[in-house]
Amino acid sequence: MSYIEVNDLKKDFIVKKKREKGRLLREKETVRALKCVSFSVDKGELVGYIGPNGAGKSTTVKILSGILTPDGGEVKVGGIVPWKDRKTHVKNIGVVFGQRSQLWWDVPIIDSYSLLKDIYRIPQGDYEARLKELAEALQLEPIMRTPLRLLSLGQRMRAELCGSLLHRPELLFLDEPTIGLDAVSKLALRDFLKWENKEYGTTIMLTTHDMEDIAALCSRVMVLGHGKKLFDGKLQELLERYDTVRNVQIKYDGAVTDLRLPNGVTCRQTEDGISLSYNPSDLPTSKLLGILQDAGKISELTLQPENTDHLIAAMYKELDL
Repeated sequence: MSYIEVNDLKKDFIVKKKREKGRLLREKETVRALKCVSFSVDKGELVGYIGPNGAGKSTTVKILSGILTPDGGEVKVGGIVPWKDRKTHVKNIGVVFGQRSQLWWDVPIIDSYSLLKDIYRIPQGDYEARLKELAEALQLEPIMRTPLRLLSLGQRMRAELCGSLLHRPELLFLDEPTIGLDAVSKLALRDFLKWENKEYGTTIMLTTHDMEDIAALCSRVMVLGHGKKLFDGKLQELLERYDTVRNVQIKYDGAVTDLRLPNGVTCRQTEDGISLSYNPSDLPTSKLLGILQDAGKISELTLQPENTDHLIAAMYKELDL
């Protein structure tokens, strides 16, 4: 049986429009954030939940965590309806919102952890063992007695993650956890999440705009758009649909004699040589390489697909998201 079960989930919001000149009251508009969304997640899965801004991702997370009540549909997480039995539900989940904090701003983070221990009623022995484990894995030992307001963004995110995992939740929601982080902090956070998922079988649902996070962590991805689920499957299957561009960087050793490129190949001169873009379905890579070799002696050639962000952007555009 699935750990998370979502069937025909619906959620509407009433939004007031800007008051028009001459009108006393503002008009109201109903925005349908979720339209009959259904999916299931097995225990121990690490799932990416992606889509453009306003697609309904954060609304889904808030319903699954018990913060919001839906307007229709059924949701069960570990057999519990989140908004009906919140006290029992929150004992089993952890939530990290990249732009919000659950730790106290002006006190050392160790004091925030001590308060969370009392809130979740964690036995002292379990708390000390778990805190030591998380502090080592997230490299928090040097900053334990530093107030949250004095930490860098990367340090704050590691501290927030530690606070969310102190009570050993079965399910972890991550909403934009790497927003604003540098490359080193992102890599460290990804390594930790993979370790936590493998070591304890923690179910993780990751919402992010950073496709490198999805590629590094998630074997499964769901795409949401206009409040509807548009795709559910492996990331590689999704990318193959929109992997229509190849990029080639090439340097020649000496002069180029006669480089005749077919229609559809974009070519431009760069400081490092020649940059080409082409569609492999229109022009086989083997044929293009033959043309490039006939034009001169190649000293360096790099062939790569579009990066993941470009592919996802192309998908959003094609699906009119």
